[in-house]
Amino acid sequence: MTLPGTLLAAGAPAGAAVWRAEFAATIRLALPIALTQLGQIAMMTTDLVLLGRLGEATVAAASLGNSLYFVCFVVGMGLMSAVAPLAAQAYGARKPRMIRRALRVGLWVALMLGLPLILVQLYGERLLLALGQTPSMAASAGLYLTGLVWGMVPGWWFVALRGFMGALNRPQPTLWIKLAAIPLNALLAYALIYGAFGLPRLELLGAGIATAIVNTFTCVAALWVAYALPPFRKYHVLGRFWRADWPLLGRLVAIGAPIAGGFLLEYGLFAAAAPLMGTIGTTALAAHQIALTVAAILYMVPFGISIAATVRVGHAVGRRDTVATRRAGFAALVLAAAFMTAMTIAVIGTRELIPRLFLGADMSDANATVALAAGLLVIGATFFVADGMQAIAAGALRGLNDTRIPLLFSALSFWGIGFTAAYALGFPAGFGAYGVWIGLSVGTGVYAVLLVARFNALTRRGYLPAVSGADDTGPGALPGSR
Repeated sequence: MTLPGTLLAAGAPAGAAVWRAEFAATIRLALPIALTQLGQIAMMTTDLVLLGRLGEATVAAASLGNSLYFVCFVVGMGLMSAVAPLAAQAYGARKPRMIRRALRVGLWVALMLGLPLILVQLYGERLLLALGQTPSMAASAGLYLTGLVWGMVPGWWFVALRGFMGALNRPQPTLWIKLAAIPLNALLAYALIYGAFGLPRLELLGAGIATAIVNTFTCVAALWVAYALPPFRKYHVLGRFWRADWPLLGRLVAIGAPIAGGFLLEYGLFAAAAPLMGTIGTTALAAHQIALTVAAILYMVPFGISIAATVRVGHAVGRRDTVATRRAGFAALVLAAAFMTAMTIAVIGTRELIPRLFLGADMSDANATVALAAGLLVIGATFFVADGMQAIAAGALRGLNDTRIPLLFSALSFWGIGFTAAYALGFPAGFGAYGVWIGLSVGTGVYAVLLVARFNALTRRGYLPAVSGADDTGPGALPGSR
């Protein structure tokens, strides 16, 4: 008779090899996606630097316009995020036509949603006036939006195409496209903002137009890759593009709308934190923006891992493999925890240096801002790790098509707990800016715990969602593989 301990010892190397393979697959997927997102931040930073030379009022107007644009963009981004789990599940189930259908309905939803949201932003000046902005600031922000808004739908299409390529374990093309877009964006923005190379000087309008053109370029390039190059072209992504697919479109909206709602709740919390900091003072607001920018940069790696988690979990769901489903989610969580812990230690060790990179080391009047930002970065030691964990757990749950309960968790965590704690600790308790950040950390931590617990509970009992679409692995089907 073989003893249980002998069996465990004999199986240990095989088990370790499976986990190593899962870690490697997740990293291969996550790294290009994370670098793609960092490329997007590089483009945004370039625009900010170029507009900064026109003065503080111009930067403020651009920030105001970006706030309105981002609210609208996040709605579509949430819906496009549903393409990845649907396509990944179809890939795992060897249903290649369903992969094409998932992308197609994503592109259709982007077009259907884009028209009303474009109209909203074209009336951005009136909307901002109604929200109490000064006429000059509203006019400048509205001018920026007039150029920027035309890149929204192409931006959504790029997200959908990234999800499609990621589901096929080929996210690299979107990275190369984004890397090519960085210098293109810098050159075009410079030319249109300042009137270089014979182009008109359009300032804020030029910055918006440049971003829209670059978004369109990245979309067209990704669409061409998906249509013309292997291994994507065998899926015929534009085949029967005009054919209505209402059941699957409804499923995409059912999965994606709660994702969009969760994004808005999270973004809304951090947007609301800025006025709280402004009430405390200019120094608090500046320190908050610095610490939040650091958090946003660090978040890009967990964001990439979260999409990889969605894909890996989706593949396992498609194969109906409950063990692999659970392993994919927890492997991603371990990777995120390790990365964010290392980055948090690095941030704490350089907490005095980082703020000066934003403010300038020779600014003697910035010492108070540097000191406060350094303190907020120390508080961020818990926030950064929790933020990474919630991103991964949310991504893993999307691979299970589980988005409605996480939406409730986000409302409870970010607003019921996070905002309440931020206000209470910042003002009645008298902790000021530190109290606000403690509240943000608490809310994010609660959200991370709830999401990880839900993924653990669902996978422990072997839950697997149904995979959409009829079986298309018979004769004449497109090639598919695990």
